[in-house]
Formats: sequence, structure tokens, C-alpha cells
Amino acid sequence: MEGMVATVLEFLRTHQTLLKILSLSSLLAFLVTPLIVILIIIKLPADYFAHPEGRKSRVLSQYPLAYPLFLVVKNLIGIALLLVGFIMIFTPGQGFLTILIGLMLINFPGKYRLERLVLSRPGIREKINKLRERFHQPPLKL
Repeated sequence: MEGMVATVLEFLRTHQTLLKILSLSSLLAFLVTPLIVILIIIKLPADYFAHPEGRKSRVLSQYPLAYPLFLVVKNLIGIALLLVGFIMIFTPGQGFLTILIGLMLINFPGKYRLERLVLSRPGIREKINKLRERFHQPPLKL
């Protein structure tokens, strides 16, 4: 056990720049993620969850050639938010809301059912609607 601790301490001493970069990145993610989540919740149409078949991408109709790149970037951001949200369940932050936003960005079969399942958790929809009310937005419809 002492050998492992010594190895970890030696690694940290020799890689201080990496440790500083990771610490700064973690702090930045901790500060920026809630702002992104709040912005997305506020800008979300009130009927986003009410009409899954009516959700068409404006990017596809306006920029059909850039749409594949848009999908890749959107899904990567969604996966990142999903991972950060999972971490926030165990640390300070809005974990379930961040997971919900991540799920909304990722494309996969059964997405609509899973989004509604997350929204049905006690308190999640109420927190979202309180936040929307604070910024003069109508509550979400299911």
C-alpha cells in the first residue's frame, strides 16, 4: 500500500502541469455546466416533450451539407453532459437536470420514452418549471 501511495505522489510531483490543467478544466466545467443547463432549459419550447414526432431539425433544412457534422458535435456535447451529470449526482450540482439535457442532445432509439421517464422523477419537472417561471417562460407540457 505504501508503495502505491509513493508512486502516486511521485506521479503528481512529476506531472504538476497536467494536474493544474485537469484541475482548471474541472473547475471550469463545474462553473460553466450549470449556466449551459439553465440556458437550455429556458430556451426549450414548452411543448418539446408533448410532440415527439413534430421535432424536426432546423439545421437540416437550412444547412443540409453541414448536418452530419452538426449531429456529431451535438451528440458529443450530449455525451459530455451525460457524464458530467452523472458525476454531479455524487458531487454538488444539478446532476439529474444535466443528465436530462445530455439525453435531449443525444440521438438513440427510445430517447423520447427515456426523456419522459427522467421528467417523471419526483421534483425534476417541478425544478425545471420553477426555473422557467423565474425567467418568465411557460411550464413544460407532457
